[in-house]
Amino acid sequence: MELSNLKIAKGSRHLPKRVGLGIGSGMGKTSTRGQKGQGARQGRKVPEGFEGGQLPLYRRLPKHGFTSPNRVAYLPVNIEDLEEVFEDGAVINNITLVCAGIIKNFNNPIKVLGKGKLTKKFAISAQAFSKGAKESIENAGGKAEVLTLKDARIAAREYLAKLDAADSQNEKVSEDK
Repeated sequence: MELSNLKIAKGSRHLPKRVGLGIGSGMGKTSTRGQKGQGARQGRKVPEGFEGGQLPLYRRLPKHGFTSPNRVAYLPVNIEDLEEVFEDGAVINNITLVCAGIIKNFNNPIKVLGKGKLTKKFAISAQAFSKGAKESIENAGGKAEVLTLKDARIAAREYLAKLDAADSQNEKVSEDK
């Protein structure tokens, strides 16, 4: 069997129901609409969830909780993850975290959390730090810098521009040889 040989299964497609062809057809007179009532009327469509005027189920059920439209969803990064991946004295920011595979992208702000022990000295730039994470970074001799998401994106653009410039420079050197 191949895609070019596929056919519609026999009996899977039906002709539409033909109504109003007289009493003998079995669907004559009222054309399967029943006697009187809302569904029998012409041009009347009943909306989904309508219960004949009774308060609908979706309005009878209680609503719980509230989701703020201004909520900030931080990407959590634990210091134990940084300890495993980075060398002592590393400069850690959004770009290095993406390159290391700790976070997927830097569209959301990053919050460094204090889970685990930190023995290496890091200079970390992130959008937020927990109190424990900031203490452990500073106790290890590192630096915790709060950077806005906008500034982090600008720094990322500059870093990527430098990489592109370096790549084009390497291509020119390889062509000359």
